[in-house]
Amino acid sequence: MKLKLSFLRYITLLVMAVLMAAVPSSFAAQATPGRPNVIILFADDLGWGDLGCYGHPAFKTPNLDRLAREGARLTNFYSTCPYCAPSRAALLTGRYQFRSGVTGNPAPDAGINDIGIPASEITLGEAFQSAGYRTCAIGKWHLGHKPEFYPTRHGFDEYLGILYSNDMRPVQLLDGEKVVEYPVVQATLTKRYTERALSFLERNKGKPFFLYVPGVMPHKPLAASEAFYKKSGAGLYGNAVAELDWSVGQILAKVKELGLDDQTLVFFSSDNGPWYGGSTGGLRGMKGNTWEGGIRVPLIARWPGKIPAGHISHEPAALIDLFVTSLTVAGLPVPKDRVIDGKDLFALFTSNSKSPHQALFSLQGPRLNTVRSGKWKLHVLPPGKPRTMQREEPWTDPRAPDGVTILAPYEQAHPSQYPGVLTGDETKEMSLFDLEADPAEQHDLAKQHPETVKQLKDLYDETQSQMPAPTTRKPKRNAG
Repeated sequence: MKLKLSFLRYITLLVMAVLMAAVPSSFAAQATPGRPNVIILFADDLGWGDLGCYGHPAFKTPNLDRLAREGARLTNFYSTCPYCAPSRAALLTGRYQFRSGVTGNPAPDAGINDIGIPASEITLGEAFQSAGYRTCAIGKWHLGHKPEFYPTRHGFDEYLGILYSNDMRPVQLLDGEKVVEYPVVQATLTKRYTERALSFLERNKGKPFFLYVPGVMPHKPLAASEAFYKKSGAGLYGNAVAELDWSVGQILAKVKELGLDDQTLVFFSSDNGPWYGGSTGGLRGMKGNTWEGGIRVPLIARWPGKIPAGHISHEPAALIDLFVTSLTVAGLPVPKDRVIDGKDLFALFTSNSKSPHQALFSLQGPRLNTVRSGKWKLHVLPPGKPRTMQREEPWTDPRAPDGVTILAPYEQAHPSQYPGVLTGDETKEMSLFDLEADPAEQHDLAKQHPETVKQLKDLYDETQSQMPAPTTRKPKRNAG
C-alpha cells in the first residue's frame, strides 16, 4: 500500500513539474488567497466626452460617475490607435501593436482573415491564467476570428461574445468556441453580457480572477434592450450609453455583494474615440483619425482602500499601461523576454506623480502618426480630414449587418452628427500643438517652436526605427 501511494505521489509530482515547465518563466508566479482581482470594463467607440463625469450635458451615467467619485479619473488617457483591433492588441499585451502585427482590423466580410493575435504574444489572460487566476472574456474580441486566434486559445477559461465588430458579417455569438446564436439579437447583447459577467463573479468569488468585458456599445449599429429603448431622452446613442452604464453598475454591485470590493481593482475605458452621435468633449476629430478626438479616451480606476476617492490626474498615459499595472498590483512579474511599452500607472491613481512616459505614440494602420511628450503633440503624418455630410432624410447605414440586429434603423446616428470639433489650422505633416493651452488642436505652433518639433521628431524616429517595413497590402477598410 505504501509503495502504491509513493508511486502515485511520484506521478503527481512529475505531472506538476511538466506543467510548470510549460509555463514561460517570465510570468510563472502562482496565485495565492488574498491576491487582488482585476476587472477591465471596456466600451466600444465611447467618446472622451460621452460620460457625465467627463462633462456630457445629456447622457446619464450615474454608475460610471460614481465609479469616478470613488476612484481615480485620468483626463489625458490614450488609445494607441483610432480604431478597434490594434487598440485591443495594445491593451492585452502592453505593447504597441506594430510589435504583435495587429495593425489593422480583421474583417471576414472584407476578406481580411489573416490578422490576429500571434501565439507568441503574452496576453493579460495568459499571464493571469498561468498564475492560477480564473479568467473570462465577455464581448467583442476582434483579435482574429480563425480558431487559432480565439480567446480560449489565448488565456481565457471562458468566452461569450462576437469575434469582431457588430457591423461585420456574419454577426455570430460564440460561447467558448461554439456558435450559439445566429443571427444575433443585438438589442439583448449588453444585458446578456452583463448576466454572464455576474455569473462568472458568483462562480469564482473564492478564487482570484481576471474579468475582461469589452462590451458591444456604443459601436454602430446602436441598440438597446426594451428596458432602455427611448428612455434616456438623448436618442438611441444615449439609450445605448445608459444601458452600458447600467451594466457597469450591476457588475460593481455584484462585486460589493460578494464582499470583494477591497480585493478588486476595476478599470473602465474605451478602445478609441466616438463615431457619429457621440462626443469628444470638445476635442478635434473622431474615430478613424489621430486628432485628439480619435485617440483620447476615458480612464477610471477604482480600488477601495488603495485608490483615494475623487482623485484626478492630468498626466498622459495609455492603454498599454493597463497590462503592466494589472500584473504589478497582482504581484505577478512583467515579461522580461520582450519589449513591453506599458508602464505601471498606479502612482497616477494615488498621488500627483508625473507620467512615467517620456513619449506616447499613436498609429494609423502600420504608420506611426503622432508623438506626445509632456504638453506637446506632434503630428508627423497628417491625421486625416473630417468625414461628415449634410442631413438627409431618411438615412440608413449601408454597412448594416445581416440578421435580427437593428432595433431602430432610422434612429441610427447620422453622419451630420459629427462628434468632434471641425475647425482649426489646416491638416498637414509636422503640425505641433500645445495640448495644455489648446486641447482642441486649433493652432499649429511648429514655426514658433522648431526646437520642440526636432525633439519630438527624434523621439518619433527612435520608435520608428523599431517598426517593421510596411507591407504593400492595403486592408479594404479599417472601420471596426
